Amino acid sequence: MTSLTINGKKMTVEADADTPLLWVLREHLQMTGTKFGCGIAQCGACTVHIDGEPTRSCQIPLGSIGAKKITTIEGLSPDSSHPLQKAWVAEQVPQCGYCQSGQIMQAAALLKKNPKPTRSEIVRHMDGNICRCGTYGRIVAAIESAASMLPSKSASAADVKGAK
Repeated sequence: MTSLTINGKKMTVEADADTPLLWVLREHLQMTGTKFGCGIAQCGACTVHIDGEPTRSCQIPLGSIGAKKITTIEGLSPDSSHPLQKAWVAEQVPQCGYCQSGQIMQAAALLKKNPKPTRSEIVRHMDGNICRCGTYGRIVAAIESAASMLPSKSASAADVKGAK
């Protein structure tokens, strides 16, 4: 029995230590938002956050997780209110939708580290997450839109000072 922290909840799973995290999520825990794409960590469909870092879950063995915290697309926002999820709909990003959870998780990691990225920073960060439908322009537009919904660091600091 292996204990994991997924989306802020302690869970246990019975699986071999060499089972990829992707299959633990999908098959053992029925968390099917994370998708299988290529199985060789090249497409990004299986991207989750492990301790806040975007990680291809198809190549991470269960035994290597330990006490690390995992966030899946289901844990990004329980009611789909994350700015990226709103922007994805507003910009009409999904076509087949298969890559979307991985794309959103990759983008969420960028916005957490850099809430106001430039277009070139977005493109560079998203490089390697493949969209079979080719909606890359919409993906970039959605990330830019989501970034505009986030408070700037200077505004946040001013709000905190004003609240005292």
